[in-house]
Amino acid sequence: MSFASLSLDAAPPAPAAAWQALDDRAEWASFGRPLADGAAWESYLAIDGMHCAACTFNVEDALQGLPGVREVQVNGASATARLVWDPSRARPSEWLAALQRAGYAGLPAGDLLAAAPRRREARQMLWRWLVAGFCMMQVMMYAAPAYMAQPGDISAEAQGLLRWASWLLTLPVVLFSCGPFFGAAWRDLRHRRLGMDVPVVLGIAIAFAASTVATFEPAGPLGAEVWFDSVSMFVFFLLSGRMLEQRLRDRTAGALEALMRRLPPVAQRQAADGSFEPVAVRSLVAGDVVRVLAGDVVPADGRVDSGASSVDEALLTGESQPLPRGPGDAVMAGSHNLGGPLLLRVERTGDDTRYAGIVALMERASVDKPQLALMADRIAGPFLLMVMLAAAGAAAWWWPMGAAHAIGVAVAVLIVTCPCALSLATPAATLAAAGALARRGVLVRRLQALETGAAIDTVVFDKTGTLTEDRMLVGGVQVRCDPAYGGQGVRAEEALAIAAALARHSLHPASRAIADHAAPSLLQPRDVLDHPGQGVEGLVADLDGRPRRFRLGSAAFCGAAQDGAGDRAQVHLSGGDGWQASFVLDEALRADAAAVVGRLQTVGVQVQLLSGDRAGAAAQLALRAGIAQAFGGQLPQDKLAHVQRLQRAGRRVAMVGDGMNDGPVLACADLSVALGSAVPLAQARADVVVQGGRLAGVLLLLLQARRTHLVVRQNLLWAALYNAVCVPLAVAGLMPPWLAGLGMAASSLLVVLNSARLSLLPQEN
Repeated sequence: MSFASLSLDAAPPAPAAAWQALDDRAEWASFGRPLADGAAWESYLAIDGMHCAACTFNVEDALQGLPGVREVQVNGASATARLVWDPSRARPSEWLAALQRAGYAGLPAGDLLAAAPRRREARQMLWRWLVAGFCMMQVMMYAAPAYMAQPGDISAEAQGLLRWASWLLTLPVVLFSCGPFFGAAWRDLRHRRLGMDVPVVLGIAIAFAASTVATFEPAGPLGAEVWFDSVSMFVFFLLSGRMLEQRLRDRTAGALEALMRRLPPVAQRQAADGSFEPVAVRSLVAGDVVRVLAGDVVPADGRVDSGASSVDEALLTGESQPLPRGPGDAVMAGSHNLGGPLLLRVERTGDDTRYAGIVALMERASVDKPQLALMADRIAGPFLLMVMLAAAGAAAWWWPMGAAHAIGVAVAVLIVTCPCALSLATPAATLAAAGALARRGVLVRRLQALETGAAIDTVVFDKTGTLTEDRMLVGGVQVRCDPAYGGQGVRAEEALAIAAALARHSLHPASRAIADHAAPSLLQPRDVLDHPGQGVEGLVADLDGRPRRFRLGSAAFCGAAQDGAGDRAQVHLSGGDGWQASFVLDEALRADAAAVVGRLQTVGVQVQLLSGDRAGAAAQLALRAGIAQAFGGQLPQDKLAHVQRLQRAGRRVAMVGDGMNDGPVLACADLSVALGSAVPLAQARADVVVQGGRLAGVLLLLLQARRTHLVVRQNLLWAALYNAVCVPLAVAGLMPPWLAGLGMAASSLLVVLNSARLSLLPQEN
C-alpha cells in the first residue's frame, strides 16, 4: 500500500474520537478556567449554525442535560455558550457530540476568556442605561407640572411630594447608573490628574446635592429650584453615547476574536504505524504529518506532502479566490481546505506561524494611539482645568442673583464642556478605519500610518518581489530561420517545443518559464544531462523524427553570439549545426500592478521605481507598469539616499518593498508598506503589512487614510464649534443643565456615528 493511499483513502475518524483530546485536563485551560470554589470550571464554546432566537433554546437544551453541566448561558448575538461544569463528571468531548446531534457545531473558544470581562461590562452598562432611562422618564413626568403650571397652581404640599418622588427616583441613577463615572473620576483624582469624568462627576454631584438640600429644606436659600430631571436626563444621554462608543470598540475587538478563533483545537496527526490520532493543536511540532480533511481549517504552517485541493485564505490575506494547493505547496495556518483531503508536513506552529503574526499585528493596532489622539489627550488636561475655573467664575458672577441660579449655571458649564467629543474624534475614526482595512487583508501595525498616509504624495516601489512575482515569463522568441539570422533552422513553434521538453528536466526559474509558456507536447528527451550554472542538454527528436542533441542554457553554453534583447535576460537553444533560437525572458508583472499605478497617478500620487537590477531591466518593467520614473542599479544605501532626497525636497514618501535590503529604506520612509510575503525584517520595519501581495492594498490604504483624515478633521471641527457656541451660552445662564447634558451627549454621538462611516471601505478603482 502506498503512502498516499494509506493517508488519504483511510476512513476519517468519528468526530467524537477527534474531540477526545479536549478531555485531557491540560487542555482545559486553553478554553476555560477554574472558578473560585475550585469545584467547578467555566468554559466557553463558539457555536456554528445559530440563525434565530429559537437556536438559543435548542443549544441550551442540548447542553443543559449533560452529566456534570451545572449552568449554560447562550448568547445568540455572538453565537457563544458559557458552561459551568463539574470536572469530576463532565467531559468537553460530550458537549461537542451533543451539539452535533442537535444540528450544530461547537468549537472551544479560548479567546472568549479574555473577552468575558468586556462582555460583563457591556451587560452592566446596558443595565445602567435601562435604569437611567426608566428613572428619567418618571422624573420628567413629575417635573412637567412644575414647568407648565402657573404660579399658585400647585400647592406647596403637592410640589414637595413631587420633589420627594423625583429624589427617590434619582437615587438609583446616581448610586448605580453613575458608577463608571464616579469610579473613573476617583481613580483620576487619586493619581492627581484631571480626566474627562471629573467635571462630569462634579456637575452631577453638585446638581444632585443642591437639589437634595432644596428638597429637604424648601424654605432654604436653595429651595427655589431642583435639577433631578437634568441629572437623570444627562446621565441617560451620557450612557447612550458611551454604549455606542463601546459597540464600535467591540466591533474591532470582535474581528480580532473571529481571527483568533480560526484555528481548530484538535488535529489529526499521523502515528508511526500510519494511522491517525487526534491531538491538541498546541502539541504539534515541526516535522509532524497531519491530515486536513475537506472543510477543515489548517492547524499549522507547512507544505503539502500529498493530495490536491484548493484553500481559502481570504481572512488571512484578503485574497477572495480559492487558491490551488498540491504536493510541495505551502499552506498557512488558519486557511480553509475547500477540496479534497491533504497530508501536511508541519513547518511552524504556535507563535511562529504567519497566522500568529497577523493576530499580533491586529492586537498591537487595537491599543496603538496616533499622534492626533495623543495631542488631544495632552490638551484635555489643561482644558478641563480651564473648564472648572470657568464654572467657578460663572458661579461667583451669578451668585448675587441667587444661589440656585448660580449653581445651575456652574453645573451647565461643567457638563456642556466635557471634552468627550474631542477625545473621541481621532481614536474612534482610526480604529474604525483600521478594522475595515484588516477585513481586506491590509494590517495596520501603527495607527499613526493612517494620519501619515493622508499626506503621501509619492509612492516608491521596489521591483523584484514587489511589482513582480517570483517567476519569469517568455517575452519573445528569436529563431535562426528568421531572415535576420540566416534564414535556416527550426521554426519558432518547433524551437519552443524542443526547449520546453528539455526545460521540464530543470528546476531553474528560466526553465520553468519556458516550460509554462509552451503548449503541451509529446516530445520525450533522452540522455538528459544537467550542467549546473550552464544549462541542460539531451537527445530530442525534431519534427522529422530524427533524434538530435540539443542544448538549452546560457550563451556560452550554447555558442550563441546573437543578442538583440538589450539588458533583458535570455535563454538559448542550440543543436546540430549551432545556435537555433533565443528566448527573451521578462519578470512576471503582478496582475494588478498597472491598474494600481494608474489609479495612484489619477488621485495625484507620483509613482517611482527603485531596483537593484540593471537600469535597462528596471526601465523596461517600469514601462510595462506605467511608471515614468525608474532608477536601476540601486544598492541599499542608494535607495536610502534617494528617499532622503525626496524628503528634503518636501515630498511625503511611502515605500513599498518586501526584501531584506528594503529594511533601511522602509525605516526611513514617511510611510512604509511591506507585502505579506516579505521577509521578517521588512515586516518588522513596516507601518502596514499587505497580505497576499495584492498591490491594490496599497491603493486601498491611501484612499482610506485620506477618508480617515477628512473624518478626523470633521470630528475636531465639530467639537470646536460645539464648545465655541455652547460654552458662552452656559456661562451666560442661557443653557439649563438638562440642555447642556443633551448637547454634550449629542456631540459625542455625532463623532462616533461619523467615525463609523469608515467601516465601509472605498472602491479600489
